[in-house]
Formats: sequence, C-alpha cells, structure tokens
Amino acid sequence: MRVSATGQCSVSDSDCLIKELRPHVAIIAHDGKQADLVAFAAHNRGRLKAGYLVATATTSSLTQEKVGLAVHRLASGPLAGSAHMAARVAGSGVDAVFFIVDPLGRHHHDPDIQTRLPVCTLPDVPLAIRIATADILMRFALRWEKARVRATARNRDRTNDGPPLDHP
Repeated sequence: MRVSATGQCSVSDSDCLIKELRPHVAIIAHDGKQADLVAFAAHNRGRLKAGYLVATATTSSLTQEKVGLAVHRLASGPLAGSAHMAARVAGSGVDAVFFIVDPLGRHHHDPDIQTRLPVCTLPDVPLAIRIATADILMRFALRWEKARVRATARNRDRTNDGPPLDHP
C-alpha cells in the first residue's frame, strides 16, 4: 500500500483505494466483553468483512485470530488507543462504532472512556454499546449504504475531486 507524506492513500494504489471505498468500522470491547464481541464478529463475519475494521489492540488480535477478519490495529485503549479512535471518529474517518462496554467491570481509564463516547454524536456516527444494538445496526441496510456513500465522499475529498465533507 502506498501512502503519501500526509498519511493518505495514493490514488494509483488500487488496494488502498478499495480500502478507502469501504465503510470504516471501529470495534472495541472491554476485557470482560471480548468474548461477546468475538461471537458477534463471527456471526456477522460476512458484513464486517465488507468493511475496513479498526480496533484497539486486544480486540484487534482476538478478531483476527478467532474470526479471521483483517483489522487495522491501534494501541491498547488505556495506552492512547481510545484517544486515537476518538480522533478518527471526530475526523469523519469512521462510519460506525461498536464499543461493547462492561458496565459492571471496573476500568482504571473510565474517565477516558466517558469523554470519548460523546465524540460519536458529533459527526452523526452510530454507536452500539450492547450486542443487541450492534445486531440491529448490522441489519440496517440503509445505514450501511450511508456508510458506503460517506466512504466514497471521503475518498473524493482526499483526491481533491470534490468539496470537503462538511460542505453542501
């Protein structure tokens, strides 16, 4: 994959272009919910495979090993992975977020988590924090079509063929 000095894909690289045209999906789970997320990913493997997946470290490793899906790996959540993910969401680099939380577990970085969740409401990115909600979102074809349109617009913006995403 060719990447420019700004970290963007080169239009001449077809693999990178294909990645850019796929919906970008963030998958994250607290340690106590990793097994649930793996089961969800296995059940929804076909649709998730059509997307470009981004995950924090443990979630990425488990999804790749147990489900066989390609996942772009970020750092662990407490080691700035959640901050990087929030930046991607805020920068319109993510089309859907599956953040399966463990409400009964204690997390030393909980204040971090609570500040990251509202980021999803800014660019109107759907956020599922429970498997049941994630299942509904996976079956909502219109949302996936909107994600594909956003991915196409994101690519157009990066190749300077159109107006920025935030312009009409």
